[in-house]
Amino acid sequence: MPESVDDLRFFTVVAASETLTAAARGLGCSLPVVSKRLAAMEQRLGVQLVRRGTRKLALTSEGAVLAKGIGPILADVQRLEEEISGGSGDLRGSLVVESTLGFGRAHVGPLLGEFGAHHPHLDVQLTTTPLPVSPHRREFDVAIHVGPLPDSTLRIRRLAENRRVVCASPAYVREHGAPSTVDELADHNCILLRENYGDYALWRFGRGSEEFRVRVNGTLSSNDGDIVTGWALEGRGLIMRSTWQVAPLLKDGRLVRVLADVPTPAADVYALHTDTDHVPARVTAVLDFMSERLPERLG
Repeated sequence: MPESVDDLRFFTVVAASETLTAAARGLGCSLPVVSKRLAAMEQRLGVQLVRRGTRKLALTSEGAVLAKGIGPILADVQRLEEEISGGSGDLRGSLVVESTLGFGRAHVGPLLGEFGAHHPHLDVQLTTTPLPVSPHRREFDVAIHVGPLPDSTLRIRRLAENRRVVCASPAYVREHGAPSTVDELADHNCILLRENYGDYALWRFGRGSEEFRVRVNGTLSSNDGDIVTGWALEGRGLIMRSTWQVAPLLKDGRLVRVLADVPTPAADVYALHTDTDHVPARVTAVLDFMSERLPERLG
């Protein structure tokens, strides 16, 4: 077996990374250090754990067995650390959180920074991704998801309400008017956000069994939500965005909501977390913190 718990944590990061370079970034060290430490582990065990020479990191069968067996061991270690620290509230160990890029920058990052300040002995790690959270990957303790939930065996906790709304700049409305029905969207330049591999030209309205979709068109599109919002602020068209992003802009009048009387489906914020019988104290603590503070941030 590896010589220490630290070796187990090291290999957990390696096994969850797409490349050794990505593992080095996650571990906060150089690629040669990672390669040397991995080689030392393989020499002690007498087996190869990772196949070299592939563009994407690939575990050998022995490496896969080790990666699978590490999880319960580290969970037991974490439980022991929590028992030793007692009821003092002094959280220890590591907390790995994953979030989509935009929401992570706007809300998860600041909240985790605040949470980490209350727990200085806890190693808080945030990974942001432009892709939706994959519930089939388990290299996180908590994943933050916005919108309809994916199929998953993970535990789910709703953190805050959220909806998508149609809005535009006051200048756009003065020049082009505002649609009074969803059918009139066809007469407007709708700025499209290309995300989640879906049909991004379909905007969803209604609630529950009354939900329906409307195909919109426009001359501008981007896979970057900030760029899309920036175009709307410049008066270039209508956008459909989550209230978590545009609420401050609506409040200060830089954007105005249109079709406000047409309901839109919920796109609430959820946390997906460990499906084991024992939920670590650090996970419970951060979920309690975010469920209290996130609705305040979203207004």
